[in-house]
Amino acid sequence: MSKTSASVSASTIPLLTPYKMGKFDLSHRVVHAPLTRQRSFGGIAQPHAILYHEQRATKGGLLIAEATAISDTAQGYNNVPGIWTKEHVEAWKPIVDAVHEKGGIFFCQIWHAGRVSSCNFQPNGQAPISSTDKLLKPQVRSNGIDIANFSIPRRLDTHEIPLVVNGFKIAARNAVEAGFDGVEIHGAHGYLIDQFLKDQVNDRTDKYGGSLENRCRFALEVVQAVANEIGADKVGIRISPFANYHEASDSNPEALGLYMAKALNKFGILYLHMVEPRMITVGDKTETPYSLRLMRDAFEGTFIAAGGYVKEDGNEAISTGYADLIAYGRWFLSNPDLPRRFGLDAPLNKYNRSTFYTPDPVIGYTDYPFLEPEA
Repeated sequence: MSKTSASVSASTIPLLTPYKMGKFDLSHRVVHAPLTRQRSFGGIAQPHAILYHEQRATKGGLLIAEATAISDTAQGYNNVPGIWTKEHVEAWKPIVDAVHEKGGIFFCQIWHAGRVSSCNFQPNGQAPISSTDKLLKPQVRSNGIDIANFSIPRRLDTHEIPLVVNGFKIAARNAVEAGFDGVEIHGAHGYLIDQFLKDQVNDRTDKYGGSLENRCRFALEVVQAVANEIGADKVGIRISPFANYHEASDSNPEALGLYMAKALNKFGILYLHMVEPRMITVGDKTETPYSLRLMRDAFEGTFIAAGGYVKEDGNEAISTGYADLIAYGRWFLSNPDLPRRFGLDAPLNKYNRSTFYTPDPVIGYTDYPFLEPEA
């Protein structure tokens, strides 16, 4: 296909149409989803991450970095990056620079694992913190082999919660110092914020528990603090009201999602990133009568949908106004030139799950092939 005909056909593909996200001019709507890769040795983002992100960066393309711990209590996995020290900030800078040199827009996902952790990851071997003191059952890790064992969490006292909110604020400030264009608050998948949001986990009796308003209070305080610190135009949040990751489910997920979508409007944040109802469990699509349409219609900023998308339903979601942008995880992981492949209707590299979380700095990370360049 000639360059001219390729660009003409690409311009008719909904996923490849431009989009104005606040002050950012996106050239297409294919977002690199936040993907834990467990290759940040000692919690420090590594030089091999420069190539990984550079490979996937495009002019006007949005990348969201992997979940990045906000503090020394926030970790729950080996070799995940942090953003709470000067060393962390300095390690991220060349990675951010590489994305910017390609013309990409780069957000840092700031994260606290909460009870999805053990004493082994905590300072002085203390208990992980959470909304609750309920213990998570051992789980098979995403590689399908290793078993994760969790420690009994310590329920945060009411007066301690502002300290955790402040941790998110400092992490956001550090991310901007590292050069990121903004931050995405990780409020999904059973981690700390989700442990407050979901009524099957949150058993508190203070102002952070019980009613829907109370359960959402912590998440919204984090959003407000981060927006006040770096500007609402640099803030997004990811939530997964319908998911049951890490035993975090809700009795009325639609009401939870809708409440959050409406409540976020008062802060004027840049985007809301929501996980599809079909992704109830990790990696599996489930038939469901729910959709994100009510939340999409209620939220006034940019709406990003994620969860099991391929090119065809991504195009449909954009063309019907169901979402503004679509986040791709596994397919972007295995196809560094994913937007180009969509434009050319080219075949996709298959992904290899067994190398998603290996610590190798090349294999399963930067060794997925590109299409041959155009003549």
